[in-house]
Amino acid sequence: QLQLVESGGGLVQPGGSLRLSCAASGFTLDTYAIGWFRQAPGKEREGVSCISSSGVRTNYADSVNGRFAVSRDNAKNMVYLQMNSLKPEDTAVYYCAAAAGITVQAMCSMVRGKYWGQGTQVTVSS
Repeated sequence: QLQLVESGGGLVQPGGSLRLSCAASGFTLDTYAIGWFRQAPGKEREGVSCISSSGVRTNYADSVNGRFAVSRDNAKNMVYLQMNSLKPEDTAVYYCAAAAGITVQAMCSMVRGKYWGQGTQVTVSS
């Protein structure tokens, strides 16, 4: 069964950090671009950060640029999202998705993915 599973979410105070992980089972990630997306209550899902299959190309939403960093370890079949200087407006369910044949810019801007995880909740609150 092809599956993506996110982990690492939780409750953190403003200014804190979290690292999200995205693990794949049933397929290898090394031929897929991976995107991190989030959806807050009452809002549409939006692209946060996307990384190419090789890891060379990345894309970030303006709202997280300079605070978040995406990386991947294809040998471990894992993708990560390091989130620093978290703000209350970062509160959302975070999803990872895999897609092929698409640029990271398009993947993030159009919220595209062939395979999706179930999401992990990130809450930033004092």
